[in-house]
This record gives sequence, structure tokens and C-alpha cells, in this order.
Amino acid sequence: MAVRDILVVGAGPSGLATAIAAKQLGLDCVVVEKGALVNSIFHFPTHMVFFTTPELLEIGGLPLVTPFEKPTRLEALRYYRRVVDTYGLQISLREQVVAIEPPPPGAPAGQAVFTVTTADVDPEGGLLETRRVREARAVVLAIGYYDHPNCLGVPGENLPHVSHYYTEAHPYYRQRVVIVGGRNSAAEAALELFRAGAHVTLVHRRATLGQSIKYWLRPDIENRIKEGSIAARFETHVVEIRPRSVVVERVPAADGREEIPADAVFLLTGYRPDVALMQRAGVECNEQTLGPALAPDTFETNVPNLFVAGGAIAGRNTGSIFIENGRLHGERIVKVLAERLGR
Repeated sequence: MAVRDILVVGAGPSGLATAIAAKQLGLDCVVVEKGALVNSIFHFPTHMVFFTTPELLEIGGLPLVTPFEKPTRLEALRYYRRVVDTYGLQISLREQVVAIEPPPPGAPAGQAVFTVTTADVDPEGGLLETRRVREARAVVLAIGYYDHPNCLGVPGENLPHVSHYYTEAHPYYRQRVVIVGGRNSAAEAALELFRAGAHVTLVHRRATLGQSIKYWLRPDIENRIKEGSIAARFETHVVEIRPRSVVVERVPAADGREEIPADAVFLLTGYRPDVALMQRAGVECNEQTLGPALAPDTFETNVPNLFVAGGAIAGRNTGSIFIENGRLHGERIVKVLAERLGR
């Protein structure tokens, strides 16, 4: 079995940047991705526009060309496909890592190899029975956080009309839609749905919308709420989701419960990294923040030669790592590994 220098888990911008840096320094690197290329971006809202300018999304020195001030999701997908083709990166898609076994303690340097077990993923996202074993001298977890939503844990959360991801507005024309959340994703979805003819109610557990809402969105969403075009329930949390309604309760519960009619429900309450995968590999994670234990200058975890790049570093604090800064982690990681491997 061939032993790779680096195995990267995740084909998002941080994972691709790591693979590019490895190739430029002559390291043998493969990327394993459980979904599509840049899977998180693929699942962003269909008509999303990035907050940042194109040069801050670029990796490997390849320009992202757009006629607009800020690139769209579609342009980003096209760009990252071009990145992979330009650099000839080795990527295995629809292959999910299910176990990472570090080298045994005290193993000689030449025999210190990670054993990574993967499974093929079917079109519905389920794991097939077939298993594949890969070996590498180092592993980089560039797994992001968008695949694991923060669940409310309330009855009805798994009903078919409930989703933790918003895609596009058209199917909800003249439908009653409840959006749970108060940050960028919730505000953008509420405005797009309202303008597509949906009857929108925004439910947020805090007294005001989040401070991180994009500066051009804030006056828009606040004015729509003020004029009543978008209904809002602040200091309110969801108690139960029913087939045609959402039951909410104010905090504190002084005004009793309210049942809001709903044909569709979007729970846009944030996301978190796959802590279980990291912990099974031996990575220590903070119980409160879910952040992995790592060296801030190299991004190496408490497991030697096991690194974390990109959004998974942030734990629950997902607002601290974006493509703009996460894309830079790979170069620092690969530089460390190249020195260790004598390249």
C-alpha cells in the first residue's frame, strides 16, 4: 500500500490550499471529500453573494475573475473547479473518513504512519458497506463546520418541511415560512423570501438581531420588521414544530405560548465542526467551545502530525474563521511538514 506524505480530509478552500502548497513543495498529497467539491459552498443559498471581494477568496495565486464587486456562489464553484484542474490535485470525492488511527506511541520516524479508513457515499448521503484503508505520514483535517447544524432538540425538528439549510425562495411563494435565527443567514433568507412573495415570521431568542449582520443588510431587515412586512418574535424560543405550525414561547415565559402557522420552517441557528471525528482520532476538544487543542503557530493538535485547518479550528465560534483567513492555514502546515520530511 502506498504511503502518502499528507492526507487532507475535506475539499473546501482550506483543504485545496493545503493540497496546492503540498504539491508546490513536492509532497505526495491526496484529498478525501465526503461530498462534492467545495461541498459547503455548493450547499450555500443558490443566489448567495459573498461578503468579501474576490482576491480574498483566491488560493494558489490563481485569480478569481468576476465583473462584480463581490463574487457569487456560482462564480466561486466555477473558480474552485478551475483551481483543481489547473494544479492537477488528487481528490477523491464521495468518500467519507470514518476512522483515523494515529501511529503507535514511540514508532520510529519512518514507520509513524496514520491509518485512515473511509467509506464510499451513495447519492443520498448514506455510507456504503465497502471500506477503503489509506496510509499517510500526516493528516490535515480541513472539515469545516457547515455539515453539522446546531439542532434545537425540540419535537418535530425532523419533520419533512423543516430544514437547517436555506436554498432559494421561489418554492415558497405565498407560503407561510418561519425562520429561526437572528444572524446573517436568517436575515438574508427572510429578505429573499419576503421579496419572493412568502409570508415570513422571524423567531430569535435574543432581544435584537446579531451584531455581525452585514452592514448593507441591517437597515433593510430592520426596516422590513419595523413596517411589519416581516413579522418578528424576539426573546422567543421554539417549543415544538407541528406539521402546519410552530409553537413558540417568550423568554421569560410571561406571555404564554403562541402557535404560528407555518408551511415551511428554516432553523438557521448556526453550525459546528465534526468534533466526534476529531475526538476518535485522539484530538482533545474543549467541552464548552468545541475548539480542538492545537499549537497556534502550526495548527498541530495534541496528536503529533495531525493538523486542523480552516473553520474546524473555531469550534462553536464559527464567526472567527472564514475563507479569507482559513485559506492561509495550509501553507503554514505544509511548511512544517516539509521540514520534518526533509523536502
